[in-house]
Amino acid sequence: MEERNKTLGEFIIEKQEDFRYSTGELSRIINSIRLAAKVVNYKVNKAGLVDIIGAAGEVNIQGEDQQKLDVYANEIFIQTLINREIVCGIASEESDDFITVCGSDNSHSNKYVVLMDPLDGSSNIDVNVSVGTIFSVFRRVTPVGTPVTLEDFLQPGTQQVAAGYVIYGTSTMLVYTTGHGVNGFTLNPAIGTFYLSHPNMKFKEDGTIYSINEGNYVHFPQGVKDYIKYCQMEEGNRPYTSRYIGSLVSDIHRNMIKGGIYIYPTSSKAPDGKLRLMYECNPMAFITEQAGGKASDGFRRILELKPTELHQRVPFFCGSKKMVEKAEEFMAKAESNS
Repeated sequence: MEERNKTLGEFIIEKQEDFRYSTGELSRIINSIRLAAKVVNYKVNKAGLVDIIGAAGEVNIQGEDQQKLDVYANEIFIQTLINREIVCGIASEESDDFITVCGSDNSHSNKYVVLMDPLDGSSNIDVNVSVGTIFSVFRRVTPVGTPVTLEDFLQPGTQQVAAGYVIYGTSTMLVYTTGHGVNGFTLNPAIGTFYLSHPNMKFKEDGTIYSINEGNYVHFPQGVKDYIKYCQMEEGNRPYTSRYIGSLVSDIHRNMIKGGIYIYPTSSKAPDGKLRLMYECNPMAFITEQAGGKASDGFRRILELKPTELHQRVPFFCGSKKMVEKAEEFMAKAESNS
């Protein structure tokens, strides 16, 4: 069979041996995410026709207004994973605490926990901009047969066994890794099947796109300001092109295909950064490294950060390796001069 004609289901079966420790659970988790993504995609595509856009009237643990689609996507992904009886715990950006999952026989025999941002960039729904789902899978560290604890979730990103995202755009794609490269699958809406469309995805080693909300320039640390000036300087293949959608999945996806850097730094308004380590940065860093890129907090490798809380925020520099390294140079120089 030609590589690009493979369905996601066929690809998962073929790559089963790549899943560490797994006896089928991890494959079933990916399949469950595939199913939930199709349901959410259907709702996203109907957003302008039904009462599913706008604020839900609630505020999540982050202090952010929840959109109706946030709530819907959160429920769909959680229920799909619970109904399949394949995970022992779930943590969501939209929920205050993690969820302990037991089987129909009240056992706690499953081995994996899932962390997710069910609908990243949902504030863009009203204006028809691409949004996405981000997920991360860890193998539990507490004994099988006991209820999960916070320890099972607060693991460094190096311990991820799978991570991925779904982008709901002009086409719907599921992109994921299990530590053996990155592959992208595009949904054929006519038959509801994901097909391998982007095998072995790679970041270019260098790029010409920088993605950052320059409207916050005055609030950024000096190293970030200096890097932005560098990007705008007339020299070599610069000035770089500025492209910022404001939807993490969309910005990272574009830069992986075209070559670029995404930055969401600390600022005087957000001294710890804004993005969540567990739900956004860890999975995106895992994907980025598997695609030949680099991800850091400006100084340290994201995947080596030891999380201290479920909703921890960190600064995020992610993308083409040489661009991230150059940004880190500016951060280090500013730090030494301060």
